[in-house]
Amino acid sequence: MPAHRLVAHAIEKPWGRTDIPSHVAANDGRRIGEVWFSAERRTSLPLLVKYIFTSENLSVQVHPNDEQGQQCGMAGGKSECWYVLDAAPDARLGIGMYQDLTPEELRAAALDGSIESLMEWKLVKPGSFYYIPAGTVHAIGGGVALVEIQQNNDVTYRLYDYGRPRELHLEQGVAVSVAEPYSLPDRVVPPTTEGRLIEAGAPFTLDIVQGKAKTCWKVNGEMSWFIPLAGAGTLNGESWRPGECWLIEGEATVEIVEPMSALLAQPSSSVAQQIDIPSLPRRPVSG
Repeated sequence: MPAHRLVAHAIEKPWGRTDIPSHVAANDGRRIGEVWFSAERRTSLPLLVKYIFTSENLSVQVHPNDEQGQQCGMAGGKSECWYVLDAAPDARLGIGMYQDLTPEELRAAALDGSIESLMEWKLVKPGSFYYIPAGTVHAIGGGVALVEIQQNNDVTYRLYDYGRPRELHLEQGVAVSVAEPYSLPDRVVPPTTEGRLIEAGAPFTLDIVQGKAKTCWKVNGEMSWFIPLAGAGTLNGESWRPGECWLIEGEATVEIVEPMSALLAQPSSSVAQQIDIPSLPRRPVSG
């Protein structure tokens, strides 16, 4: 079967929230911080999709690149991206540093807590989008709901955790950190936008796509992750809705019943990638 509705796993976190949208996870009073999507019959997939809901700041982290991850026995490293769905008025994401730091300066800042003030904290709103290349020092602030798409390698080095009693990974984290200002532009991509958010050359590509009611389009490629944000329809005859994530292997037909907005991710290693939307001309993403 070329299209599979992935299984959602709601994960409790101390920094999670109880006001999770009902279409994403059951609102049963638990503090849900993450909702992961996995395939029942597949133990290893190149990408992982999550919803993340925060009530307080997450730890300051960094991930290795593919070469560094392989040196540690992993399949690769971890680059990721964030698409903000909702945000409190003062919600921020920490991405990169205000100035270049040497490894010694970064380590000292992590130890004395000044790393928090040395990071660039970006005020965000719905539609804010950031690609986080491996090596970028980063943190998700409180009051944010977002979709995270990442390389599926469980390798995270925690540099600073606001005094919480959890393990830090200073030596490994400092060794892989690119402690410098974030070089990519700030972008706000409304859910009504259409275009490519992450270009080829990164470990995966990401598109935001739209569909009018009573139209259909096809997806071709080795693997694609279909993440509907709004609308309703069918995928190879099976109903989809927002809050889900689908894995498409090969070709699939998306029929749109209600106007659709969705994210579509594909590993850059996939062959013959193609998104065929004949009724919707592609437009560049602004901003």
